[in-house]
Amino acid sequence: MRPGVPWPDMHTLAYKKILSALAKGGLLQGDVEDMVAAEVGALFMPHGLGHLIGIDTHDVGGYGEGFPPRIPRPGYKSLRTARGLEEGMIITVEPGCYFNPVLLQPAFQEPTYSNYLVKDVIEQYMGMGGVRLEDNVVITAEGALSLTDVPRTIQDIEAVMAGAAWRDCSAKNSLKGVPPAVGLVMV
Repeated sequence: MRPGVPWPDMHTLAYKKILSALAKGGLLQGDVEDMVAAEVGALFMPHGLGHLIGIDTHDVGGYGEGFPPRIPRPGYKSLRTARGLEEGMIITVEPGCYFNPVLLQPAFQEPTYSNYLVKDVIEQYMGMGGVRLEDNVVITAEGALSLTDVPRTIQDIEAVMAGAAWRDCSAKNSLKGVPPAVGLVMV
């Protein structure tokens, strides 16, 4: 993530990462680029990748005059912006992977999707729902800085679930280099 990267490109990258992991786990088969072209990613991540954060939690600055229009493709139509990233923007990054029977059951019967889906393996996960990870990031001149301070490793997550305190991630999430207006938001 860095200034100038179109948000839909980040959404596509999330699809590629999720589809690659599902293929590695034996839930999908075939070429990931072909899966992206066939909109298979929207079966597992039907929501947009994230949204701008401003005065309101879901900032409305994503679409408007002079901005790219909404993309009418599965998954992409749920993006809250199609803008290019700009220095100083604060945006959530929320990739998710869901096993939604309402989407997957019909897909098993649709040749556009079924050639990629390993039905018997996917069905083992249908009752689990899914997972979505969320980070709040600020776009900097050099890239992006995560403002999210949560445990990341399995060991840390299990420790917190068992009652341990969250580790201090303040060094990683230093506000050094963040525009002053963003620093005010964080106070």
